[in-house]
Amino acid sequence: MPCGDAVAVWDVALSDGVYRVEFAHGTTTGKRVVYVNGTEVIRKDWMFKLVGKETFSLGSADTKATINIEAVGGFAYEYSLNVGGKSLQKFIDHRAKTTKTWVVQVDGADCRVVLEKDTMDVWCNGQKVETTGEFVDDGTETHFTVGEHTCCIKATSGGKKKNGIDHSLLLDGLKVPASSQ
Repeated sequence: MPCGDAVAVWDVALSDGVYRVEFAHGTTTGKRVVYVNGTEVIRKDWMFKLVGKETFSLGSADTKATINIEAVGGFAYEYSLNVGGKSLQKFIDHRAKTTKTWVVQVDGADCRVVLEKDTMDVWCNGQKVETTGEFVDDGTETHFTVGEHTCCIKATSGGKKKNGIDHSLLLDGLKVPASSQ
């Protein structure tokens, strides 16, 4: 359970879920604690060096994440998060280009579907799902199931090179709007 000393909180969306990273930094004790989704993953007590880095893994793919602690004057500190070797903002921008995410209600519960565009892997609620791909007249279709529901991700060209490929999720034949995470 995260403590009240949290000085920084970040949400990181990966294919297998959204991870909340919390960092507690006791500047008088030197304590550093990292929580991922409320679970303590790093604890260091009584450190004399108050600046530095803490590195840990996120998600089933063990994506490397690093919290950077820098002094900005006096006893003021700045905290930043790098994920996959990039600043969090660059990582988010890269994920926006290489993945597409939908959150859809299936049998009364939210279901998060993520398409990794480079591999065409599909994740549903943190689990990689079996898919079947096929070429059709206007592009490709990737078929899979969620529970008893049929799903299809259609990839079609926008007609212009600048527009790229449009990916749409169909759940039982109905189009689902994309999500921001």
